[in-house]
Amino acid sequence: MIDSHCHLDHEPLHENLSEVINRSKETGITKLLTICTTFDSFEDIKSIVKKDPMIFGTYGIHPHETVSNKVDKQTIIRSVNENEKIIGIGETGLDFFYNYSDRERQINSFKAHIEASIELNKPIIIHSRDAEKETFQILSSYKNKKLKILMHCFTGSLEFSKKLQTLDAFFSASGIITFKNSTELQNTFKTIPLEKLLIETDSPFLAPIPMRGKKNEPSFIKHTLEKLSNLKETTVENLSNITTDNFNKLFNL
Repeated sequence: MIDSHCHLDHEPLHENLSEVINRSKETGITKLLTICTTFDSFEDIKSIVKKDPMIFGTYGIHPHETVSNKVDKQTIIRSVNENEKIIGIGETGLDFFYNYSDRERQINSFKAHIEASIELNKPIIIHSRDAEKETFQILSSYKNKKLKILMHCFTGSLEFSKKLQTLDAFFSASGIITFKNSTELQNTFKTIPLEKLLIETDSPFLAPIPMRGKKNEPSFIKHTLEKLSNLKETTVENLSNITTDNFNKLFNL
């Protein structure tokens, strides 16, 4: 198993990192991808990826943070090239649900991340909420640029998933698929090809059932894997192997 999206720089994970890593290994996790969201978080991530060979990181500015973290393509490229364990671009994208940041600022930041991703030939990790039309329009404008797309914590519509598949996108399932009220999302994941699926915790957020009410951590990913294997009518072991292979293929590991 691989947790394709966690925030090990966030508490309580950061202060208990050794224990979190040990529990991850005991669960059968072989890699953790810890995700950057701000300039400050990248400083922590550069330190965290040194803690264990299983930990890798990304560089990016979350759409909520674009109000105070303005970034350009060259800054992203330079930051990623600083460390061979920084293997992806993001978390970037568009969030028009909260609108913590100006829409134009979010869009400009998103495009800078996309262009850096293309130049570096590294996957881009995308957050999209209440912005399906705009997200797809922007991504499709780069269709012939061999962009490696990973839709993090995918909660979009069936129609959106089908459009994204025309761009060869990958989709990461989070603990949300275990929620009782996520029937529509569960049905969407039933239609996504196995070779395009990854799993994640987004920890310390979004703990899956039966761990709701607790701070999420990577070891809880087994519950998401179990639910997804049920939806895909395959074994936990088979889906674990498939999602692991998909991650390694996408991130060229």
